[in-house]
Amino acid sequence: MSVSWDDIGGLVDAHERFLAGARVDADVRDSVLDSWKRCRSAGLEPDQLLVPYAADLTLDDSFLRAADPVLAGLADSLTDAGTTIAVCDGLGRMIQRLGGGRRLCDRLDEVRFAPGFDASEHVVGTNGVGTALAERGAVYVVGREHFADCLQPFACAGAPVRNPLSGRIEAVLDLTCLRDEGDPAMLRLVREAAHAIEARLLDQATERERALLAAYRRAAGASVEWRQPAHGTGTDGDELGRVDRAVLREKAEELLASPHRTLDEVTLSGGRTATLLRRQVQGAAGETGVVVEARILGSPRLRQLTVTTRPVAVQALPVTVPPVPAPAPSPAPAPTATATAPRGGTLRTVVRPDGDGERGPGGEAPSPGPTPLLTDARLLLVGEPGVGRLAVLARRRLELLHDAGVRIGTTLDVTRTAEELTEVTVPRFADFVAVDLPDAVLRGEEPGPLGADVPLRRVALGAVHEESRLHAVGDTVRYVASSPQARSLDARQSVLEPVPPGAGGWFAQDPDRGERMLADGVHSLITVPLRARGATLGVVGFYRSGKTASFEDDDLALAQELAGRAAICIDNARRYTREHNTALALQRSLLPRGRPEQSAVEVAYRYLPAQAGVGGDWFDVIPLSGARVALVVGDVVGHGLHAAATMGRLRTAVHNFCSLDLPPDDLLTHLDDLVGRLDRGEGWAAENSPDSGIVGATCLYAVYDPVSRRCTLTRAGHPLPAVVEPDGTVTFVDLPSAPPLGLGGMPFETVELELAEGSQLVLYTDGLVEDRHRDIDAGLEQLRTVLGRAGRPPEETCEAVLDALLPARPSDDVALLVARTHALDSDRVAQWDVPSDPSAVSRYRAAVTEQLAAWGLEELSFTVELVASELVTNAIRHATGPVQLRLLRDRALICEVFDGSSTSPRLRRARNEDEGGRGLFLVAQLTERWGTRYTPEGKIIWTELPLP
Repeated sequence: MSVSWDDIGGLVDAHERFLAGARVDADVRDSVLDSWKRCRSAGLEPDQLLVPYAADLTLDDSFLRAADPVLAGLADSLTDAGTTIAVCDGLGRMIQRLGGGRRLCDRLDEVRFAPGFDASEHVVGTNGVGTALAERGAVYVVGREHFADCLQPFACAGAPVRNPLSGRIEAVLDLTCLRDEGDPAMLRLVREAAHAIEARLLDQATERERALLAAYRRAAGASVEWRQPAHGTGTDGDELGRVDRAVLREKAEELLASPHRTLDEVTLSGGRTATLLRRQVQGAAGETGVVVEARILGSPRLRQLTVTTRPVAVQALPVTVPPVPAPAPSPAPAPTATATAPRGGTLRTVVRPDGDGERGPGGEAPSPGPTPLLTDARLLLVGEPGVGRLAVLARRRLELLHDAGVRIGTTLDVTRTAEELTEVTVPRFADFVAVDLPDAVLRGEEPGPLGADVPLRRVALGAVHEESRLHAVGDTVRYVASSPQARSLDARQSVLEPVPPGAGGWFAQDPDRGERMLADGVHSLITVPLRARGATLGVVGFYRSGKTASFEDDDLALAQELAGRAAICIDNARRYTREHNTALALQRSLLPRGRPEQSAVEVAYRYLPAQAGVGGDWFDVIPLSGARVALVVGDVVGHGLHAAATMGRLRTAVHNFCSLDLPPDDLLTHLDDLVGRLDRGEGWAAENSPDSGIVGATCLYAVYDPVSRRCTLTRAGHPLPAVVEPDGTVTFVDLPSAPPLGLGGMPFETVELELAEGSQLVLYTDGLVEDRHRDIDAGLEQLRTVLGRAGRPPEETCEAVLDALLPARPSDDVALLVARTHALDSDRVAQWDVPSDPSAVSRYRAAVTEQLAAWGLEELSFTVELVASELVTNAIRHATGPVQLRLLRDRALICEVFDGSSTSPRLRRARNEDEGGRGLFLVAQLTERWGTRYTPEGKIIWTELPLP
């Protein structure tokens, strides 16, 4: 038992939102949404339906004869399933309804889903009958997918029934039950029932042909034994080889389809000729048709032929009948058939000579018939001009081309496109299909010259059974110059080649493999170069085997059309692959290439680009002054080069703002202003350029201080960060939300946390926890479960999170950053409160020297004393408030001086006559880095010196 889609994921309001004009593309299946749109265009109101009724509706008697046994069997199989079977005509009006039980039928009667009422889509909206007609294919509609309110308690599956010769929809079958009892398997049942009815219609269509054949046999006066044809050419000179049979069949079809010709002469192998005669024949019930007879001259031991037939299927194997002793034909040509052919007419052709034919099934000799026939004549075809086998094959080829246009090229993936070509053509066109491409095409590059001995890669293989003798997918194939594939690539033309035992080019490629394939029954091959926009991308081979008819010239044209469509799609995929790889290379060049040196946190990160294309997610770990570190995760809306370039701009801007030591909220304010200016066209992209467009981005920015173990966070429209405490407790930080970057006008708020040493801070983008199949709340809860484990290193945390939350083909970029916090031990920190008295500076110079000696850094004493003395003196003289001096021993020796002033010192070059102004210049020369950062109480001047 299945559950309706409207019971899953909180999507019950999709119908109401659609009626209100909202977009619901992500919530509703495409076929259902298309139906809803058609219903809305037709002006339907879901709560008000006007269903017309028509009495005495019926279907054609021939359809009922074909459908009744199928419907009876289907009804028996659904006796206990609580499902009703509805049969509607080609306009969607219900003719009859079978089974389902009283309770279900009463409910269907209430909503006018009953015989006589119209169930077409423009009348009652989305449903199994009307939508199957509108889509011209099988559909499954359940629950709130119905447009009309009254039909939403039901589930239904509908499929059209086509005339197998004309292709016209004769009727529609529908299975309906209550929604809670619905099952998608109903779709398979109704589709199989429709196909069964079509097969029976096809069987009925051959009755006329069989009547004509019986008339021919009566006229010939022969009692003919019916046998299944054997395959093979044989060695006897009397027998017809494969080529001779194909030539006779082609000429006979041309003669039968021509209304103005009655005779033709065909040259066969071995110096033989065949005379073809076209004549009218009439059945016992008045059926009229045309037969084509052949008399083969030049054969000393001509034997009789047996008839083979498959009367149920239109695509029957060719048939033959034995020659019949008869008077010589009249010199006057037989009358020409001009009657219009019915849809049921088919053509049957010679298969092979067989048997001695001198006796009937009971051993009796055949008696001569009264109708004048050719001596030693063979029946080649029976049917009517312009219809039958040729018409059926033509329609099937059109259907195959239509399917190829729909099913090939659904993705922009080279390999998948090649696989789609094999899926469309096996077994409808060929028994085996192999697609070979050079590695350059798979990488998205322009292909070089292709031909003999150029290595190709087997990227797709379709086969009717798994035991194929062809090269497997992934194998490297080098075709020798005499092979059909190499000749096809060199000439840039298709090659049709049967594979008789003497096909040297075939066996030169791989003699052992060729022998095995021949033993398996492979008997013909078409190779077509895959060409698009003037370039040859590879080659495709179509193979037929066993009892499948050999390829013909019209098959060659069809193969070329199929390969041409596939080549365009493969080239589109190749170009996309090239652009995708270029964008991916740009994106990866803009992302961090390693872990920066810092001691505040131990980090692990993952970035996974979306399957659909390059996105704008990014992350960063940026060391700050005072041993602090900034953790950043951002997400630019959209995919492609524009998103990747925007991401690079924002990441560069964040680095620049970090160098100014801005507080987190100020940094996001500046970033928001930058995005707004990019959005208004004030950035690098000019208006209407390919890289211009609306810019949207989210960002989460956190700063962690290992001395105080405090973390300050702020966000702009980004998902909440998670904190995993050392004991495994997981909490999502209650961080105030702000609009995404670029909207402006709202201040950014910060939250400050104190983190225990060993805690993990987990930052991520929304692609990790949200997609069209999963609500973000469910994703967050799943993330909480995965993170809830104590003592796991960041690398293992990343792996566990991705394994648990990511699908095989993510639809959005994912950036994940896990940082485990460290604390700077107290013995690596020295801090002094300095009074606002210049005479006290000497005491703190001594304290600095003493601390450096305790750390074993005596060789830095002179430099650090000078730097500390200069900074403290400037703070006492030029600043206000308390003054503090702090030394930190981390990866570098950090000297910081705090004061209560917000005025920043400015580095300048003193003139020769100046008595001061050189202190800060000396500090900059003696240290590796220096700078200023502001706090709510004042500012800090800091310097860094490398450790010895």
